Amino acid sequence: MLDWFANTDLDVKMIMQVHDELIFEVAEKDIDAAKKKIVNIMQNSSKIDVPLLVEARVGDS
Repeated sequence: MLDWFANTDLDVKMIMQVHDELIFEVAEKDIDAAKKKIVNIMQNSSKIDVPLLVEARVGDS
């Protein structure tokens, strides 16, 4: 994920990690693209025998 952050044109940054949750700040125009990419990275970061399911939600702050 760090490689993606360094090379993306999207306005996105991870601002917090709480237990099993990652919190991102994303420009409104980039929400859909960032959400899709983050879920993809998280679900495919390791090759394991059990599916790793990721849930992404958007909220105001």
